[in-house]
Amino acid sequence: MTTPAMPAPELDPFAERMPPWRMLLDPRGRVGRRDFWLWGLLLPAGAGLVLGLLAGIARLPEVASERAINVLLLWPLLAVTAKRWHDRDRSAWWTLLWLVPVLGWLWTLVACGFLRGTPGANRYGAEPGDPA
Repeated sequence: MTTPAMPAPELDPFAERMPPWRMLLDPRGRVGRRDFWLWGLLLPAGAGLVLGLLAGIARLPEVASERAINVLLLWPLLAVTAKRWHDRDRSAWWTLLWLVPVLGWLWTLVACGFLRGTPGANRYGAEPGDPA
């Protein structure tokens, strides 16, 4: 007796892989390159721009509002970058490369933004469903 073939699940590029609160607040796990660009770079840049505009409209002191926005966006950026280093089978301590001006930033951008993660599961979890 044969069973009908199961249709292949459709791959939805906009399907949520990880809840937003976990993506932005929890440094555990792995994320792919697409999620690194979206959640780790584009979202903080957009949020920083909007918050900066709102602070300007509210006529808050520029230096104080800039510092507050940077502090507010620092942890989500660290959490997403740590997950990306995990996907490359590296410790989250690699985020300290940011402390090295220019070269550290470039290295982090290239390694996290362009290089493929470890295929299959590694010590940080299962491979993210990254189509890239």
